Amino acid sequence: MIKGTTMSNRIIAGLILLLAFTSCGDERVYEDFQKLPSQGWSAQDSLIFEIGELPESFGPNLIGVRFKEDYPYANIYIRLITQDSSLQTLENQLINLTLFDIDGEPMGEGFGSTYTLYDTLPFKIQAGTNQVILLQYMREAELKGIEAIGLKILK
Repeated sequence: MIKGTTMSNRIIAGLILLLAFTSCGDERVYEDFQKLPSQGWSAQDSLIFEIGELPESFGPNLIGVRFKEDYPYANIYIRLITQDSSLQTLENQLINLTLFDIDGEPMGEGFGSTYTLYDTLPFKIQAGTNQVILLQYMREAELKGIEAIGLKILK
């Protein structure tokens, strides 16, 4: 036992830690990142996010891209398809995400040569959506420089 600490101080410290850990995840309804192979994101490979049943109301929908500083393009085109539990297509859109600014500097948060950019989807995922499918649409058989793609749905 640390000298000078009382039982009530330790209980208060424990409660503060508990609050800190439980409050971090309260804003998410769903979040997942899928790592891509080191050889690149194949044009034939689809990333499937099984999001299950969403609540009746939820907040913004974000897509995350984790990319390398040497990614050869300023942007990435991604086909985003949403489906319900019977695999009926609800939404099918091509989205364009800008990864580098006009000066060629990577956007988003970075560590080393890797950056992660979150952007709001141009449409709201519908409440009946069960899965989201993402495909790269960059006209490359193997798109190099993209490490992972994520989906985040907030309350």
